[in-house]
Amino acid sequence: MARQNTQLESAGAEFLVLGNLLIEGIPAFKSYTNMKGYDLVAVNAEKNLSARIQVKSRWRSKAEGFIINNFECDFVVIALLNRGSRDGKTEASPPEYFILPVQVAQALPRTEGWGKVSFSKFPDLHLYRNRWELIRSALKMTGGQ
Repeated sequence: MARQNTQLESAGAEFLVLGNLLIEGIPAFKSYTNMKGYDLVAVNAEKNLSARIQVKSRWRSKAEGFIINNFECDFVVIALLNRGSRDGKTEASPPEYFILPVQVAQALPRTEGWGKVSFSKFPDLHLYRNRWELIRSALKMTGGQ
């Protein structure tokens, strides 16, 4: 089976994360295309602080992991799009978001060469679900949802 082209969905995941940041009251913007190491920037203009965010998306529901080799960011947001499966046997469900400080992402076991992180080797992943306040805290912002 040919490799599935998910470029459009990947770009959509970046905008989904951007939208969630804005809804959470965290000012953010999309960086220029192909910026090395990050896709979004969250800011606190009053305190002259910013956080670079790399978005890693998975199209398929029940994805096994993600590939990461560049850690030139402050946060990695895993966006599980949960669009079902190519064979149609798995139904689509709402997206899920996991917000990891880059130090947490760097500490995860990865395969040689590819740099694949297996979700099964990250049992505490659930602790980072919808943790937008980690970004808010890094920007020394108060309030939020």
